[in-house]
Amino acid sequence: MLKVYDSRYSGNSWKIRNFLNQLQLPFERHTLDLESGETKTDQFYKLNRFSRIPVLQLDDGRTIVESSAILLYLAEGTRFLPDDPYLRSQIVGWLFFEQGDIQRSIPLCRVYHIRGVADKMSQQVERLHADGYIALEKLDRWLADHEWLAGVSYTVADLAVSAYTSLAHEGKFDMPRFPHIESWLDRVRAQPGWLGIFETSTYQSV
Repeated sequence: MLKVYDSRYSGNSWKIRNFLNQLQLPFERHTLDLESGETKTDQFYKLNRFSRIPVLQLDDGRTIVESSAILLYLAEGTRFLPDDPYLRSQIVGWLFFEQGDIQRSIPLCRVYHIRGVADKMSQQVERLHADGYIALEKLDRWLADHEWLAGVSYTVADLAVSAYTSLAHEGKFDMPRFPHIESWLDRVRAQPGWLGIFETSTYQSV
C-alpha cells in the first residue's frame, strides 16, 4: 500500500491526500510532528533527502518527494494530466508558478497568523502580503477569461494551485478582491472526491 508522510496543517500534504482521494487510491497515512523535529531524524532523511514533507512511499519502498513531483507521478495516465505535450507544459508551468509565486508568501503569512505572532512579525507580514497580492492578481487575471488553469477541464494544475490559494484568508489576505479566484475555487471544491484540509480520506488508513 502507498504510504504518505505528512503534517496536519501542511497545504502541500493536503494536496496529496486530496488527490489520492480523488483517484480512489488506498494509502497509509503517517502524520509527523514538525515542531518536535520528526523530519530531522536519520530515519526520515532516508525517506526524503530534503528533510521535509510530504513524502509518497511506493509499495516497493522507493520514495517520491516534493508535492509537485508526487502529483505528476500520481496523475500519469489519468484524465488529470493530458497526453498532449502542449497542455502538459502548461500544467507544469502552473506547478512552477504555485511553488515560486504562491508559496513564496501565502504559507508563511498563514503560519504567523495561526501561531498568533503576526503582530510581532508585522514588517514580514507586510512584505509577504505585498508579494502574495502580486501572485494572486496574476492568477485572478488569468481566471477572468478561463474556467480552468490549463485546457478546458480540471487538471492537477487546478488542484495544486488551489491548495494554498484557498488558505490565503487564514493569512489575512483580502480574498474578496479576487472574484475570479473565488469562483474558480468553488468549481475546484465541487470536484468529485475533493477534501477539506482536515477531512479524512475514504481510502486512508493509519
